[in-house]
Amino acid sequence: MKFDKVIAARNNKTVYRDGDRCIKAFDVSFSKADILNEALNMARIEQTGIKVPRLLEVTTADGQWASIYEYISGRTMAQLMSENPEKKSQYLEQFVEIQLDVQAHTCPMLNQLKDKMQRKISQSNLDATTRYDLHVRLDGMPTHNKICHGDFNPSNIIISDDGTPYIIDWSHVTQGNASADAARTYLLFWLDGDIDGAEAYLNLFAQKSDTAKQYIQQWMPIVSASHLCKGNEEEREFLMRWINVMEGWQ
Repeated sequence: MKFDKVIAARNNKTVYRDGDRCIKAFDVSFSKADILNEALNMARIEQTGIKVPRLLEVTTADGQWASIYEYISGRTMAQLMSENPEKKSQYLEQFVEIQLDVQAHTCPMLNQLKDKMQRKISQSNLDATTRYDLHVRLDGMPTHNKICHGDFNPSNIIISDDGTPYIIDWSHVTQGNASADAARTYLLFWLDGDIDGAEAYLNLFAQKSDTAKQYIQQWMPIVSASHLCKGNEEEREFLMRWINVMEGWQ
């Protein structure tokens, strides 16, 4: 393996290109269980027919765990939106259509979205009364079995050179309610500072999925609470504003 051409870098992992392969190298502090679980998720998603880079190998090098995928030559949708702002509405429409295609699939071996969110709420360090309200709210939401990516944002969509969209980063995938996944995406646009994009996305998703915006928004306190576990203090005050909205939307 050659760790010389960096494609992307985050706090605890770095992605490299090695010819026709993509190497995701994890920091030594990264949980082995999480690495293997992500690889298992990828293998399961591949079997559904959803367009993803093929998982080739999970290995170690110099004591560092790494997952190896096929390299997809192209640009992320986030890059395309940034480079072609006049086409952003077109990219957003394609973005929603890709998400709806993912949610049209099922994968019974995936973990349940509700179970994951209940666990994240319990770990959120919110006060007991707020946690109770959120647990009850989540328990009362409809249970579905659609594939939910869990981190569906334009940076995780690669448009290949021939125009085929590939979806990456499946570490958070679950099966559950599609509107919860839409609420997560809506939140990610907000956290990225793209408020206009967030509203345009929500309108498009609601229209194309024939889902009431108010129903998607009912997931926002739950989704925001589960996001608190990432431990980003800069985002905490922002997330708390949504968590504290337990009833109704303007």
